[in-house]
Amino acid sequence: MEDAGIPTAPMATAHFANYMARDSKIHGMPLRFSFPPHPTAWVSRETHRRYVEGNDPITGHPLMQELIDALTKPLTEAEKHPEPLKRPRRQRLLEPDNEDNLRQLFIRRGWTDGLPIILPTEARVAEMLTGTDHEPQEVVGRMSVTPHEEKLEYTVEKVAVNAVMAGARPEHFPVILALAATQRALIPSSTGSWAHMIIVNGPIRNEIGMNCGSSALSPFNFANSVIGRAGTLMSINFGDIVLSENFTGGAGNNFNYNNLCCGENQENSPWEPFHVQKGFKVSDNTISLFRGWSMQGFSVGTPQRMAQIMMGIGFGGATFILDPLVAKGLNNEGFKTKNDLAECIIKEAKNLGQSGRPLTADSINIFVVGGEWNPVFMTSDFVYVQTERIDKWIPKAGIRKDVIPIRMPAQANCSEGVCGIPLSVLDEEGGKN
Repeated sequence: MEDAGIPTAPMATAHFANYMARDSKIHGMPLRFSFPPHPTAWVSRETHRRYVEGNDPITGHPLMQELIDALTKPLTEAEKHPEPLKRPRRQRLLEPDNEDNLRQLFIRRGWTDGLPIILPTEARVAEMLTGTDHEPQEVVGRMSVTPHEEKLEYTVEKVAVNAVMAGARPEHFPVILALAATQRALIPSSTGSWAHMIIVNGPIRNEIGMNCGSSALSPFNFANSVIGRAGTLMSINFGDIVLSENFTGGAGNNFNYNNLCCGENQENSPWEPFHVQKGFKVSDNTISLFRGWSMQGFSVGTPQRMAQIMMGIGFGGATFILDPLVAKGLNNEGFKTKNDLAECIIKEAKNLGQSGRPLTADSINIFVVGGEWNPVFMTSDFVYVQTERIDKWIPKAGIRKDVIPIRMPAQANCSEGVCGIPLSVLDEEGGKN
């Protein structure tokens, strides 16, 4: 606060001492931190008083005297002119070895999510690069896992490396490049253990075989799985995540493995798709990101019930995932747009005594995802972050597919309330009756 003329002394609990030392070096800002014992939350007033009157557990010096010195002693030359720390860049190629040894090397160096990977050989990366017309050395973006850490630059080729590791194919590459172009680490460094959700809109969903219907958020679709996992691997490697140094997740979040990746079920929705709400055309292909903590489970009921669950989340908004049966039912009841439903949810929330909460229609997101098995919805605390266009990464000749594209078994689409049973069988049974 030198410009404002206000002496300032930062503090962090002792648990974060190593983290702050590394962070200070990276930013070239050797701040005079003092470290009270950990934790400071949910402890008694008497415990806090002992902290204040006691010693800094890191330095062993009286805590209050450290604060006074930090506020009153002039800055040293080293503090005035620090040299920022530059992280070493990784080599482009590794020495050849057998697959088992190389996989173990990737795990030991923290380059994976702990699950088996496809080794990114030169040949496999070259094949992945056929999934776009962009040059391998074109810079896609810069990323860091913490807001103020040095942002590391990554190229189309580096994105291809992580796509290969995730098990993706060239047809998935434009979507993964668009995800990389958000320049957002999907595993933010927070003790709160945040997660992200990835929603794809546009014709590309069907062209690459994404699941938007039955079990779209379950592990039964190849495209959903590898795209979501690529986001995790890019976050680990481009964000240079190091546990307990620049990453401080508490319990962690299982959603980080796949980032809740799926497509919106545009075909079975009575409303306009999410990306159209954000100003894109129906024919545009986009990827949208949302950030939050958790899902509040499955439920059924009216907009009032949706408002009740939302108000238990504790954030300034929510994202609802509706089965097409729910969306169609609400549409028949007069909610002709998602905005109509969002406004009703806000009204119900105010009726529940939550009028002071800052809610707008834009803070409530609604998706239609599911296979029409049951009229249920899920409520999450995820909030909208950004939307990125996919089309710029698609080759001019079109999506580069395998000769026989890889597709997992899929549930038959629902029609007129009947799922998975051929109409011919129903006709035969009807004839028997």
